[in-house]
Amino acid sequence: MDHVNPQFDEVAALAERLSPQDRARLIAQVAKTLQRDIPAQASRRSLYGLWADAVNISAADIDEARREMWGNFPREDIV
Repeated sequence: MDHVNPQFDEVAALAERLSPQDRARLIAQVAKTLQRDIPAQASRRSLYGLWADAVNISAADIDEARREMWGNFPREDIV
């Protein structure tokens, strides 16, 4: 086993041998290092209106789609 750069499978196999309490401690320790190593995103861009310029659907298109969807509702063969 290469102790300098262990592979995921090797680490997972070692973790399996730990007691449940030690595995919980290991998870807590890894979570701390992840919080430190992964930079927090400074600001998140809102996705509201993401497709506003790309999709052009008119009210008539929406009305037509509704008529197609609900045109035979309720169906006679189901009642």
